[in-house]
Amino acid sequence: MVVPFSLSHCRVARVGALAVCAGFAANTQAGGFFEDSSAKLEARTVYFNRDFRDGSSSSPQGASKREETAEGFILNVQSGYTEGTVGFGLDALGMLGIKLDSSPADSNSGLMPSTGHDPRRSKDQYAKFGLTAKMRVSETVLKYGALLPDLPLLKYNDGRLLPNMFNGAMLVSQEIKDLTFTASRLNRYTARDSSDSQDLRLNCKNKRYACDITADHFTLYGLDYKVNDRLTAQYQYGELEDIYRQHFVGLLANQPIGPGVLAADVRLLKSDNAGSAKASTIDNRALGALLTYSLGGHKFGVGGQRMNGETSMPYLDGSNPYLVNYLQVNDFANAQERSWQLRYDYDFKAVGVKGLTFMTRYVNGDHINVKGRDGEGKEWERDSELKYVVQGGTFKDLSFRLRNATYRTNYSKFARDVDETRLIVSYNLSIF
Repeated sequence: MVVPFSLSHCRVARVGALAVCAGFAANTQAGGFFEDSSAKLEARTVYFNRDFRDGSSSSPQGASKREETAEGFILNVQSGYTEGTVGFGLDALGMLGIKLDSSPADSNSGLMPSTGHDPRRSKDQYAKFGLTAKMRVSETVLKYGALLPDLPLLKYNDGRLLPNMFNGAMLVSQEIKDLTFTASRLNRYTARDSSDSQDLRLNCKNKRYACDITADHFTLYGLDYKVNDRLTAQYQYGELEDIYRQHFVGLLANQPIGPGVLAADVRLLKSDNAGSAKASTIDNRALGALLTYSLGGHKFGVGGQRMNGETSMPYLDGSNPYLVNYLQVNDFANAQERSWQLRYDYDFKAVGVKGLTFMTRYVNGDHINVKGRDGEGKEWERDSELKYVVQGGTFKDLSFRLRNATYRTNYSKFARDVDETRLIVSYNLSIF
């Protein structure tokens, strides 16, 4: 269950609010339930700057950029299981966001929610809290409540200050060696910049679909089979009630070649209408593949992605689409779009600097069928990321992450040229 609340309604200190969540595990009973419990706190500071290069804006405040800084805290408390054939447990997830810097002209960055009476102003703080009941039998676990799913057809979004949360049930079974069965049914979600849960809905990026299409629930079934240490096969089926159904087939493989290792990530998604088809026509087949060759500290990647069918690829709002060309700003999932990727990673551990990594990638898309526009739509994006994680001492695991993206398109009626910078400073603390 997800329990939204506002700190303005309770007279507690900010740190005290987190302590209340931590106290949940301190009062648990002895035994496996207590001995296997853990509590981790992540504190993250996020600076977000998105500069719209067209100089105009479709945002409520008429600004040409979005720029805010905020501090976030994420407390994750997980219990063990009670003893016996059937074990029971309870997890808690508490999140707090605090505004550090924001102006009415540059708000709506996705870090903080807006005040109810003025969409141009961000709230000073917001919070959300979720409980998850769980049950374990042998190698099968059933959870109900607040979930952070990380699956091909259901990946929670953590691209701003605080992640979003889904509410529902999820079963994961590993009774058969090398085979994992997953089933889930969700009915609500809480957006990354909100305290309130809401109905599940279809993502409407670039106005591909109407933004008011909601559903009662989302169901998912999946199988992952580890053929051997070098090959894993995946299948999932997902359905957003009366909107779309989706099949996913994936292959993950790696093979030593010469002095390095070649890895392949192949993804096929087929989407069409479900039930009463609230979104009208949905017809998409997305095929993507990414090949990566690792050699020492270097990693070289090349990928391709193609959209077939009449429409763009649908996915659940609040989730990340499982596409090889899903980047920092764009997803390259428009109707009939073809895109290719070049990527390079480097781990400075190879030259004695542990904890320092670098990544850059470029994706170019064309053949886009854009509603209301004559001619071929085109777009491209270039991303770079530099990250450092402190390796020891008092501040071990403190990380600094600088992300930069440039996005350009010729269908500005629905998408906008962007220069974007994100700076994330994160510290993870194990409480027990």
